[in-house]
Amino acid sequence: TCPQCHRSASLDQRGLRGFQRNRLLEAIVQRYQQGRAAAAAAAKCQLCDRSPPEPAAVLCEQCEVLYCAACQLRCHPARGPFAKHRLAPPPAHPGAPGGGGDGGGGKGAGGGRKLPTCAEHDLENYSMYCVSCRSPVCYQCLEEGKHSKHDVKALGAMWKQHKAQLSQALNGVSDKAKEAKEFLVQLKNLLQQIQENGLDYEACLVAQCDALVDALTRQKAKLLTKVTKEREHKLKVVWDQINHCTLKLRQSTGLMEYCLEVIKENDPSGFLQISDALIKRVQVSQEQWVKGALEPKVSAEFDLTLDSEPLLQSIHQLDFIQMKFPVSVPPVPLLQLEKCCTRNNSVTLAWRMPPLSHNPVEGYILELDDGDGGQFREVYVGKETLCTIDGLHFNSTYNARVKAFNSSGVGPYSKTVILQTSDVAWFTFDPSSAHRDIVLSNDNQTATCNSYDDRVVLGTAAFSKGVHYWELHVDRYDNHPDPAFGIARINVVKDMMLGKDDKAWAMYVDNNRSWFMHCNSHTNRTEGGVSKGATVGVLLDLNKHNLTFYINGQQQGPPAFENIEGVFMPALSLNRNVQVNLLQFSPLT
Repeated sequence: TCPQCHRSASLDQRGLRGFQRNRLLEAIVQRYQQGRAAAAAAAKCQLCDRSPPEPAAVLCEQCEVLYCAACQLRCHPARGPFAKHRLAPPPAHPGAPGGGGDGGGGKGAGGGRKLPTCAEHDLENYSMYCVSCRSPVCYQCLEEGKHSKHDVKALGAMWKQHKAQLSQALNGVSDKAKEAKEFLVQLKNLLQQIQENGLDYEACLVAQCDALVDALTRQKAKLLTKVTKEREHKLKVVWDQINHCTLKLRQSTGLMEYCLEVIKENDPSGFLQISDALIKRVQVSQEQWVKGALEPKVSAEFDLTLDSEPLLQSIHQLDFIQMKFPVSVPPVPLLQLEKCCTRNNSVTLAWRMPPLSHNPVEGYILELDDGDGGQFREVYVGKETLCTIDGLHFNSTYNARVKAFNSSGVGPYSKTVILQTSDVAWFTFDPSSAHRDIVLSNDNQTATCNSYDDRVVLGTAAFSKGVHYWELHVDRYDNHPDPAFGIARINVVKDMMLGKDDKAWAMYVDNNRSWFMHCNSHTNRTEGGVSKGATVGVLLDLNKHNLTFYINGQQQGPPAFENIEGVFMPALSLNRNVQVNLLQFSPLT
């Protein structure tokens, strides 16, 4: 069986020599051998006294000198200052592969090699390709041999076709190799992330265990305090009993001794004179030793039993939560205050989950109040941990909070972060949302267009409250185009004149007159157009919910539109015959 094509073949009388030879591999081997021979012949020692010099054995990359084996030992020993020099094989000859030559200056595709001849007809060169046998054949094979009835094609054409197929296959392999490299980079990043997360988890685990040890130490101190108080109480009670009993015993002993002395007296009248009083005193003294007076009020045993078994059992059962318990709601997200910021009337918030958070998170819910201490409302629901909210009120203070959720439910809220929007509006034309034909310059304050059709560009600020005014200067005005100025929502159509859809409110103007337009409805035709050097003003009053336009300071008719509510962005449509520059912008209230 052929190891290359995996086809089985029978040996004829020629044996192995009867098999088709891999001429491509032969050519590669031949070039390689020629290259080695040429390199060996060309690379000579540069320090040899012999003539001719000995072939070079090594090249010192630091000295840039070729040495033979003898000269290397004599002139470049591997010790002292030469010990750190790098010795490499001698360079290839220019005629060798990679040496920049043409392999000997041969002619044709073979580079001077003999053209391959047919294995069955030694005098014939290969000229055709048998598609059925998948092998090159000569002209005589087609006339006399087994290929006479097979499907054959020109050798050169099949050579180009197979080269193209191989190149195409290589492109696929190259794409897979590129994906594999990217995957390896991903895996290496994963290794680094695992390492970093492992260190974080270890640090958190040590901190948690230390916290448990600290809590146990504090509780031990409390319990020791209780034992100390109990001991001091018992000691005080016993000492009080000792002192009391000692006093009574001393009194009783004194009375007994006195009574014994009285009994020894032989004077009956004297005895009877004090006997009644003594009898009463003895009886009173006896009554003081009531039942229990000679029993300790406290025991030596402490009635304190520490029930540590549940805690020991909990410690033995202490383990990572995902190994023991089902999934529960996510923990509290942590707001990344260093990434939270405001710009104009937009706020950006960022958050993350705490370390050692084992419960999966399917998404987050971001809530914001109305900027005036009102109720919270949902402004974002999704998987991202960074969110920007546009179109808020200027000069307002907003409170924001976030919570996570999964299949088990919604987790607790994060801490509330307070964000202050800008006092004054500042905006330019927005390149990210502009039509691709719009051309912006001058730090995105000047706009023109590459197309003869009208294209829309929006401002970077969004207004929902207050009174706002901005002006635009017409820098260039050729061939009487109809630029349009006004406001629009973020999803306005950008490949036609502003005001033709229901998402924009505009005034479009030529060199003589102007019109208001919304939903492709033209109203309020007014005399007075624009030319080069003209100034167009836009006054958006969201307190009165109307829009007013000015040309060179003159109001163009009554307020253009009434009952305007929502979030709006400055907008402009123009073609290549117009260039407009944004002059000023400020909130009036």
